[in-house]
Amino acid sequence: MSGLFLERSHVEIGIAAIADAFAADVFSDVVNMKNYGRVRFLTHWGVGATGVVKLTVEACDDVVPTNVTKVEFWYRVNASGVAGAITRAVAADGVSNVAGSNQIIEIEVLAEDLAVTGRQYVRLSIDETTDSPLLGGVLIEQLDPRFQPAPATSTLT
Repeated sequence: MSGLFLERSHVEIGIAAIADAFAADVFSDVVNMKNYGRVRFLTHWGVGATGVVKLTVEACDDVVPTNVTKVEFWYRVNASGVAGAITRAVAADGVSNVAGSNQIIEIEVLAEDLAVTGRQYVRLSIDETTDSPLLGGVLIEQLDPRFQPAPATSTLT
């Protein structure tokens, strides 16, 4: 393994970046943590002067999901390029943004956060608590693979 971070993570789009991305109640794609030690949800928006959302994390029993349970998680808010403190969120309370543009909220879920539920799938729940469009989306990054990945092809010489 070359030690590239790209070889130790998997990234996918959880909610495509669009205008009014979080209208009403929306959810990211469900991801399977079976082969990863942690997952990070990167919520982001560039434009959104007054919109407010509440973010919670749900452990799921399958990809449908048929049953969900809110779980605790770690988060950090980055507003206009200023990173806040890393904080533990109580499951039901989640975290909400402050109204304004140019924000990122990073949410990290550890495998042990799900272990207490007996579930291996997870998704991000986004509840629009103040109805005003946010132009943004969600990226999902699975980290700490439990198995060494196959070597990546590289154009480096």
